[in-house]
Amino acid sequence: MRKLVVIEFMSLDGVVQAPGDPQEDTEAGFVHGGWQRPYFDDVFMREAAGGMAATDAQLFGRKTYDKMASFWPTAGDEDPFARHLNSVDKYVASRSMTQATWQNTTVLNGDVAAQVSELKAQEGGTISVLGSVALAQTLMHHDLVDEYVLAIHPVVLGSGKKLFRSSAQLRRLQLLDVTPTTTGVLLTTYRPTR
Repeated sequence: MRKLVVIEFMSLDGVVQAPGDPQEDTEAGFVHGGWQRPYFDDVFMREAAGGMAATDAQLFGRKTYDKMASFWPTAGDEDPFARHLNSVDKYVASRSMTQATWQNTTVLNGDVAAQVSELKAQEGGTISVLGSVALAQTLMHHDLVDEYVLAIHPVVLGSGKKLFRSSAQLRRLQLLDVTPTTTGVLLTTYRPTR
């Protein structure tokens, strides 16, 4: 059975919205887009390379997929992220998309939880969810997440989308690993305890 890992860049106050680009996601008037960029370092890159080596499929929500598909296919294979993202199988959960143009992409429409369960039951490496907060919350609701890789950044944003929203359900996590970077980011890995 394959492992499904949710990967998020997160502020100290839990915000995961628009870490990479100022115009990435301005929904609800979010003005701090691109907040994560100053925190990249060699430790972060080393840990990301290890994660990519274990991952042979990426799962996206529609908004994240559209953003990624508009950039990574033209980024060039000298970039390790482009090389990885362009070569692995990609799945996009969408109610309206019927076909995708980014190579190696399969559209999942209908019951996404059932389709992701089928993907997890197949042979293969890790399935990673990058960003895609609404999709990640759906997967959490259906207990399909095996691990969370949260890069917790030393910044407080005050508002924005959060991965862990208000819920009546108690969720306990076990810390599996933590690696500090030179810029103060904590690269954490948690497993849900069921």
